[in-house]
Amino acid sequence: MRTSQTHTIVNQNKFKKALLAWAQQFSSLVWLDSNQFPSLYAEYDAILAAEEFTAIKTDAFQAFEQLDEYQQTTKDWIFGYLSYDLKNDTENLSSANFDGLHFPELYFFQPQKIFLIKGNECEVLYLNICADEIETDWDAIENYKFPEASEVHLSNLKSRISKSTYLDKVAEILSHIHRGDIYEMNFCQEFYAENAKINPLTAFEDLTAISQTPFASFCKFEDLYALSASPERYLKKTGKKIISQPIKGTARRSDDATEDKKLLKALTEDQKERSENIMIVDLVRNDLSKTAEKGSVQVEKLCEPYSFKQVHQLISTITSNLQTSKTPVNVLQTTFPMGSMTGAPKVSAMQIIEATESTKRGLYSGAIGYFTPTGNFDFNVVIRSILYNAKVNYVSYMVGSAITEKSVPEKEFQECLVKAQALQKVLVPKLESNYFG
Repeated sequence: MRTSQTHTIVNQNKFKKALLAWAQQFSSLVWLDSNQFPSLYAEYDAILAAEEFTAIKTDAFQAFEQLDEYQQTTKDWIFGYLSYDLKNDTENLSSANFDGLHFPELYFFQPQKIFLIKGNECEVLYLNICADEIETDWDAIENYKFPEASEVHLSNLKSRISKSTYLDKVAEILSHIHRGDIYEMNFCQEFYAENAKINPLTAFEDLTAISQTPFASFCKFEDLYALSASPERYLKKTGKKIISQPIKGTARRSDDATEDKKLLKALTEDQKERSENIMIVDLVRNDLSKTAEKGSVQVEKLCEPYSFKQVHQLISTITSNLQTSKTPVNVLQTTFPMGSMTGAPKVSAMQIIEATESTKRGLYSGAIGYFTPTGNFDFNVVIRSILYNAKVNYVSYMVGSAITEKSVPEKEFQECLVKAQALQKVLVPKLESNYFG
């Protein structure tokens, strides 16, 4: 059981900054921030969950079955993530590529302390065992004194593969497409630094300042950190309604307003970009139909343009009504990994991803989010994210693009660079000459 209090916030941005900084004392925390981005299905401006009470941490084997049991038994708020490699639980697949981060493949925890922010109000939900700490904690947050930020020590940021190798790999993927093995595949590459020491909170604040996105998140699990400026929702459940909002189709922004409008218009009319999106919409419709009431899968928005600080993108919205016999975790299990980060057909695409990529994806292209006590949930797609293992001093980010029959390898490479800009600026403001290997 939880004790609830509602407090008034004078300045939301100032309060959010103090709240997240105050929460760094806990070994487990999840921070979710919409950055007040307009969204039809937004419920909260920001959420903080901190201080683990119970938890589940596991590899891919029977992971969804274990999560289903944990969610059904706990019947409380739980926060955490699904790594991309849970594909090995849903399909006969494996992951053998290099992994420098070593995140568990699934991690969820029941927090002792939750803060739900909406407008100028913050609802505080504490487990009864620590309810007497609410007033003390609130005072500490309102009067928080920020410490001096530690310095960042980062050796040269490197690419896991060279540009020439990347172009060769795209050509290989195109040969699979021309043979009919797949129609589309999301191909990703890693940039990383070893012997790296960063201040995760400062890096996240810098990332948010550069790229204000509606599904940003900061996660800490002991020595493991995820700093995400994700623009994409994977899946949301509210009542019996399921909402998926895949992103496919990207164009750069311009500081010149006239050119920026032209870039957006060109994106909405680009048949290659639209076809990427439409193929994933079809895949999502098929995935949702596995748990949906008959005839309830609908495409509410198709290739709708959105403008973020770094890029323009096309987003579609697909919805369904959940069958009463299906659990919340059933929906995740039958749609994961999300189509926007795999390709079509999904299983064939994932097999080729494993064969052509050089890095285990891990949390990248997985999902971060939460369940409510009533079984509602909301999860993002882990893209535009910096991942950091403070124990082994390894920092990494990955970027990718969708390869279709109309793809030009050089253009796909340049799209990756556009998506990586904000991440690169946070870690290495001035790139080394051998950045691309």
